[in-house]
Amino acid sequence: MYGLGGDGLNPASARKIYAAKGRPSDNPLILHIASRQELTPLVQEVPETAERLMEAFWPGPMTLIFAKSEAVPSEVTGGLSTVAVRMPSPPVARALIREAGVPVAAPSANRSGRPSPTTATHVAEDLMGQIEMILDGGPVEIGLESTILDVTGEIPLVLRPGAISREQVEALLGECQMDPAILGKPDPNLRPRAPGMKYRHYAPQAELTIVEGSRGAAAREINRLTAGAAARGQKVGILCAEESASLYPAEWVKSLGLRCQEETIAHNLYRCLREFDEEEVEVVYSEAFGDGPLGDAIMNRLTKAAGYRILRAEE
Repeated sequence: MYGLGGDGLNPASARKIYAAKGRPSDNPLILHIASRQELTPLVQEVPETAERLMEAFWPGPMTLIFAKSEAVPSEVTGGLSTVAVRMPSPPVARALIREAGVPVAAPSANRSGRPSPTTATHVAEDLMGQIEMILDGGPVEIGLESTILDVTGEIPLVLRPGAISREQVEALLGECQMDPAILGKPDPNLRPRAPGMKYRHYAPQAELTIVEGSRGAAAREINRLTAGAAARGQKVGILCAEESASLYPAEWVKSLGLRCQEETIAHNLYRCLREFDEEEVEVVYSEAFGDGPLGDAIMNRLTKAAGYRILRAEE
């Protein structure tokens, strides 16, 4: 994922990041480091659980939540006493952090609420004129944001599902829990402890609705809904898996990929949402994608993009 980076220990830099993105200031940022040694000054302690997770998954798409040290300004953490830290896997990202000489605070490089950027072109579409430069590392590999785990308690708590699944964490540690705030529509009074927990995220300009159900039932309902929207004069779109693409009118369909290769669905999700924006689509209906190791992460992003509009197709 492309990030909008700034000096993670400089309050003014954090304020500029929030301003460029139009991001609420209580939505905490993630600090990115290039080596394990850089973690120590940022946190009060490194629990044994965190040590095992870092050994297994760093560098990689996992962000860990620690009790913060005094070195980390509250502007970066949204006023929280905790800090989110990640060591990214792309060599170009770690090289940039080493050259910066400081932890880099870097949320996704898009306007707040928009689908996350998976190419440098997406960054330019959202932030040109707001930032000084774009470092083009090519298309992203995974396509979804990192898994976020709170390791300040006895049992690790997933605050945002991502490319590293809960099952992978449980296989390593034996136990892992999901924060209730990511399992349903969040309380408007929630104070977010990690990016993506409270506010509308990943959303296209179109009204997006998810339709759950078996392949046949979901297709029948989506076809009924899209036909009705088209009859009302709205420009419509459909998000589906490659296996069911033939069940829909071809001119409205964007296939995300194969259900049997769900990494393709994760990789293409944000690109397809942005393409619907470019095509000025007004209404989008999507199949659900809750199966497999990446199912939690894909559905978390889709559900937030849809503003929790979910229908159940009758059999």
